[in-house]
Amino acid sequence: MDDRFAGIREFVTTVDRGSFTAAAETLGVTGSAVGKSISRLEVRLGVQLLHRTTRRIDLTTAGETFLLTCRRILEDLDQTEAFLSTGHEQPIGRLRVDLPTTFGRRHIVPVLLSLTERYPRLVLAVTLQDRAVDVVGEGVDLAVRIGALDAYPDLVARKLGEQKLVICGAPAYLARRGEPLRRDDLFAHDCLIGWRRNLQLGWLLANAESGNDAAYFDVRARHELTDGDTLLDACLSGYGLAQLPGWLAREGLRTGALREVLPDLSTTTPIHAIWQKTRHLQPKVKVAVDELTRLAALETSVFQP
Repeated sequence: MDDRFAGIREFVTTVDRGSFTAAAETLGVTGSAVGKSISRLEVRLGVQLLHRTTRRIDLTTAGETFLLTCRRILEDLDQTEAFLSTGHEQPIGRLRVDLPTTFGRRHIVPVLLSLTERYPRLVLAVTLQDRAVDVVGEGVDLAVRIGALDAYPDLVARKLGEQKLVICGAPAYLARRGEPLRRDDLFAHDCLIGWRRNLQLGWLLANAESGNDAAYFDVRARHELTDGDTLLDACLSGYGLAQLPGWLAREGLRTGALREVLPDLSTTTPIHAIWQKTRHLQPKVKVAVDELTRLAALETSVFQP
């Protein structure tokens, strides 16, 4: 009888290491043994898992689907073995995390890296982007999202805090163009937009006439910049007004390199950690969520508006 698990570890290790040779070094076998093992797995499944060329190995569509299941199998097995040998559940394996670009790079990645010092068998696979990934379909273990969330029955969300949005300009720009005193004055200004795919262009502004409700307001976009640090640099350099997260504008406001305008239009957006709903939360996800929750509770946390 064929072993249904034969070739799975070789397949996952080859994808992770990028070649048969590198996988062989990790597994302590020869490169040809790894290649033959994966070939036998493909024959048994009746599908091609990898595109092979002389320079690289890429996953096929079937390989991408199968990889998600294989990772779960191996991680569950490693987790159970660790529990049997130590009596404790340990965060083990590859933690796939998706984060907003600038916020994630500045504030979340350092936290996750510190976790790997405490838990050496925890391996990070972090993507930084400003599109909303399909957490379940793309095999993401944990994501941090800024902004209102849609309700998905197969996801769990934990609110970490809020992000305040402020409108800022460099003193030189305001001296040259004047300071806006009301919302409609923005039409006469160069505005820097943090562009995101499939999202409305404009700024999320509080509506003083209807309490603190916020709505998108179309402004005259002078430049569209996808990266938060680039948006900040353009604003500091006097290219226009920008609506910036408070944590990103804080230093410029403190030093006077930026000035806030139209403070009555400032609003906040929520920050959530989200993950797939399961019967048993994997230890690798739990420790990451617990650490983010602990930091969010601190008065000096970046999660506070």
